[in-house]
Amino acid sequence: MGVMIDGIFHADDPGPDTTQGGAFRRAASTIRNWITPGGPFTPDAGRYHLYAAWNCPWAHRALLARVLLGLQDELSVAYARPRRTEQGWVFDADGAFADAELGVAALHQVYARHSPPYTGRLTVPVLWDRQTAQIVSNESADIVRMLGAFGRGPALYPPELAGEIDAWNELIYRSVNNGVYRAGFARTQDAYDAAVTEVFAALDRVEAQLGRTAWLTGDRFTEADLRLFPTLARFDVAYHYAFKCNIRRLVDYPNLWAYARRIYAMPGVAETVRFEIYKQGYFSPSELRNPLGIVPAGPLIDWSL
Repeated sequence: MGVMIDGIFHADDPGPDTTQGGAFRRAASTIRNWITPGGPFTPDAGRYHLYAAWNCPWAHRALLARVLLGLQDELSVAYARPRRTEQGWVFDADGAFADAELGVAALHQVYARHSPPYTGRLTVPVLWDRQTAQIVSNESADIVRMLGAFGRGPALYPPELAGEIDAWNELIYRSVNNGVYRAGFARTQDAYDAAVTEVFAALDRVEAQLGRTAWLTGDRFTEADLRLFPTLARFDVAYHYAFKCNIRRLVDYPNLWAYARRIYAMPGVAETVRFEIYKQGYFSPSELRNPLGIVPAGPLIDWSL
């Protein structure tokens, strides 16, 4: 995907970050301004533009918040092409994968406009502020929570459930959202074994919880459920095969599978899901994981209730 160093794009991709023991380590997001009433970035309709990619689970978080909070008319989106190139995430000149806001051909051109000059990986989602011509944030968790400041839709982070949501978020991020990547990008058997064991231990824990409650924190859908769903949507079509997370499938968990389909059936959610694009992305050519770049035909899964 390339990197930016002091605002200059470098196409050489250093590859996944790993520790000495071969375990995957995700780089932290570094642009983390905040939308808040009375601040430099205020929750004004039409002020912001979102850069996303259909196959990125972190961008999927922001897309889910956008539809669940009813912000489709207030927050425009540009979708990058499903597969990255040596230029990273790229856009067409027109059509479904074009950027109507800045007209950029690649995401690094958005990062190049940010001040101070950016150094780091070129990730989505990116929340762009039209008013100041700056990036507000490239941290998906922050973007999800900030969109709640627009005062639309249900409260995804109600104060009375904050402690429970935070606890679930911590588990889900480490062991599920990032856990599948720690399994898929592991460079040693020990690192893979540790990661994949943690993934399924966490899914087992969620399965047990959903045997007691409708949602993770009880009887209402919250940010914790939103943050789990992108991994569930990709699990059987991508992570199970491409990332070797194959101890069990999502469909093998009765409670989790029913829960995932209930979320999928919520208004607007299915519009944020692209199963075929997920396969194109996760089975793209990779020297380590898929050297021939062959995309499998299956699995055929019915997500309808």
